Formats: sequence, structure tokens, C-alpha cells
Amino acid sequence: MSEVVSLNETPRSGRLHIGLYGRRNAGKSSLVNAICGHEVALVSDVAGTTTDPVYKSMEIHGLGPCVLIDTAGFDDEGALGALRVEKTMEAVRSTDAALLLFDADAVRAGDFEKENEWLAKLRATGTPVLGVLSKRDLLPDAPALADRIKAETGLGVLTVSASDPAAQGRVRAALLNLLPEGFVRVSLTGRLVKPGDTVLLVMPQDIQAPEGRLILPQVQVTRDLLDHHALVVSCTAAELDEAFAALKTPPALIITDSQVFPLVYGKKPKESRLTSFSVLLAAAKGDIHAFVDGADRLDTMTERSRVLIAEACTHAPLEEDIGRVKIPRMLRKRFGEGLRIDMVSGQDFPANLTQYDLIVHCGACMFNRKYMLGRVAAAADAGVAITNYGVLLAKLAGILGKIEY
Repeated sequence: MSEVVSLNETPRSGRLHIGLYGRRNAGKSSLVNAICGHEVALVSDVAGTTTDPVYKSMEIHGLGPCVLIDTAGFDDEGALGALRVEKTMEAVRSTDAALLLFDADAVRAGDFEKENEWLAKLRATGTPVLGVLSKRDLLPDAPALADRIKAETGLGVLTVSASDPAAQGRVRAALLNLLPEGFVRVSLTGRLVKPGDTVLLVMPQDIQAPEGRLILPQVQVTRDLLDHHALVVSCTAAELDEAFAALKTPPALIITDSQVFPLVYGKKPKESRLTSFSVLLAAAKGDIHAFVDGADRLDTMTERSRVLIAEACTHAPLEEDIGRVKIPRMLRKRFGEGLRIDMVSGQDFPANLTQYDLIVHCGACMFNRKYMLGRVAAAADAGVAITNYGVLLAKLAGILGKIEY
């Protein structure tokens, strides 16, 4: 199942994720508030005020839709502190660009141990990092401290005061220089449509898409098609024949709920290309070629195989749930009732993947691309095939080589 949203919501998963990391009281929360222009994060002189990461969605001119991640201090102590640091590490996996804040007293003492440790963690995930010395208005030796940070870490350093009205602009300019050249958000449909194309959306209408609402992949795809000036027509599977009859010419592209792939493929005009919401998300959020290759694992699986099904969102199990009920039923029908299937959701993901023969992942509409690619890489490192709900359903229907992705 995917999260249900209203049409005017902007999903956090499609935004540039900017994480703020540093010791307790390094000024992370104050800087978040300065960038946002109002109080989002609680600021206090008491060390450890921020516990779980705080995610704030906003628009930053020149960067577009972003998420600021205010994390707990990575020098937190004790059993509870260790849990907070673990949550901070989880935030690293979805961070597209990082601001690493330095504590002035630690810099003066030549203590860079924690900062270098976390700089290595960020660099290991390919995250561009900018050094930040906050509270500039309270630091008469700020230039000297910035020089020492650069010498010790090799980072470019921005000195900034959260009380400075120009703080947002200075951080924005620094981030624009930090991001890799050509950094772009991957379009869901841009490679498949051109302006003026008619695109037919075959929407699911069941318990997972309650009356009056759409699930997140439908919202994301609809918005992306409109951004590319396509003509969007929608129907349910039950009205598919009427939709075709109402169109003067066959649609250039049909995007369907993956669960009705066989029905739509059997009825579509031969000149209309076909894909699904889940397949489009797989291509935008992960490595579509890895997912297509991973689906070939179905050709060699047996009743003794083991499968992991992973969902990005968390929700109460529903009758005929696609991940918890329908896909397991299809797989057991094909390979036998003895097939072992495990289920995880949200940020839960096994550290040991080698026990599995195949990982079947949802479209990841609740994750950003950075986080999802981390899961794909983890599967590759473990030598385990990984695929996606939509790709799997196309494979089971025998049409994987006949759809667009």
C-alpha cells in the first residue's frame, strides 16, 4: 500500500534532503530556524534538546522543494544517547547534501575526532558536505577557527550567525555550490512523454484507495505529467473500454495499476505503450535495470527459496493488501506453500540479506532516491536479487519485456 494524500500535497520523498549534523549545542536547530525564517526546531542551552531527527519541508529559492533534517548531536551519551545517534545515522542514508556544524570550543582544543568520524560516514554514502561554523556573532576568532577546520578536514567552511537576516541566502548560495554539477530530481515520466501526448491513467479503486483520496504514486505521476504538458485522462479498470471509446486516437502511453497488468495489456491498442505507477517509481527512485534483472531470479526459485518483501510506508494490514496478501499468494501459487516469505516496512531492513534469494520492494514513494539506492546497493553487496512490485507483477504476467520503463 502507498500513503494516501490529497492532490495539493507535495510529497517529502521527492524533495532535496539537506541534513544538519554536529555535536550537541553546535547550533543546528538555530540554523534550521534561521533558514526557515521561523521557529521549527526547539532551541535550548541544554545539551541534547533534539532527540529524534526533525524533518521540515520547505521551498528554498534556487534549490526548489527541500527537506531540512535537524539531527541529534552525534556526541550524545548513555543508552538513550546511543539510540539518538542511531537515529542520526539513519538520517544519513537519506541525506542528499550535508551541513557539518563545528563546535568552537572543540576546534580551539584541536578535537576533531567526532567530526572526522561522521565526515567519513557521509562521504562513504557519496554525500557532499559543507563545513559550518555557527554563532559567528559570538566568535571574535571565527576566521581563524574556519581556517583550522579547513586545514584539519579539507572542507569548505561557511561562517554564519543564526541571528543574521541574510543567513538563509548565504546557506542557499553555499548549497548551490556544494551540490554536484547537474544535480537534478529524476522525472517519473519525462523520458516517456512529449508535450501534447495523451496519457491514460488506469487508477486502482479498492480498499487501499479510500473514497475521495488518491494514493501517493498517482498524485506524483499526475503532477509530473502535467509538468511535461501531457494531456491526462483517468479511469478505473472497470471503465477501460469506455475510456478508449471516448478518445479520438489511442493514448500514446497507458499507466496502470500493476495489479491489472494482464487486463490492460489484453485490451490496449497495439500502438499504445504500457507501464505502471510502481514501475515508474522504481525507475525514478531506484535502479530499474537492477529490478528487471532481479525479476529473472523467479526463473530459478523453488519452494525452498526465501523472499523478503519490503514496504516503504507503515500501515495497518488491510484485506487483500498487495504486499502482505496478494504478492505472497501469487508467489506461493507458483512455487509452493512452503516458500518462506518475510515482511518488513518503513525503515526496518535486515542487516543480513544473504539469507534471502529475492527481495521484492514497493515503489518507495515514501523514500527519496538516495535512500532507496542505498537499499539496492546493500542487496548487491549481499549478492541478492532485488526487484519491485510492478516489475514482479509484469514478470509473473509474462509481459515484462513488453512494457516501458
